[in-house]
Amino acid sequence: MRCPDCGHGNLPGADACENCGQDLRSIDIARRRPAVQQRILDTPLSALDPPEALTVAPSEPVGEVIRKMRAGGQGSALVVDRGAVTGIFTERDALLKLTGRTVDLRKTPIESVMTRDPRVLRDNDTLALALHFMAVGSYRHIPVARDGQPLRFVSIRGVLRHLSERAR
Repeated sequence: MRCPDCGHGNLPGADACENCGQDLRSIDIARRRPAVQQRILDTPLSALDPPEALTVAPSEPVGEVIRKMRAGGQGSALVVDRGAVTGIFTERDALLKLTGRTVDLRKTPIESVMTRDPRVLRDNDTLALALHFMAVGSYRHIPVARDGQPLRFVSIRGVLRHLSERAR
């Protein structure tokens, strides 16, 4: 039996970890999880049927990216260079990085205000993983890669909508 704190391998049935003293008595007790918790742990991101992401080049002007986001009703744009995601630009980036600055939106490239190297999840990653990264990273949009298909994104709004629809 592995200790959840230090990872030490203990004999099955041990009451405490031989290495760190952690109480192990309740580790092997099977617990039934609430349905919504189990759904979060088991549901792959593909089940949300995430929308196709707006993708832009790093050199595209900020003003044009914002125009495309508004036209498509999207809260984010993925910055893609030679087929790889190099950044993400969100409504929050517009507020935090452009407000109060003198910026020529027609000339400033999106790469100068994007969030660099966002975490990209796979289609078979779970809602739990997406929610974990959203909470830890304090962001609301995560790119999702599907083999051979256009990039997609999952938003906290999409996750909550999915869970709400399944709760009925």
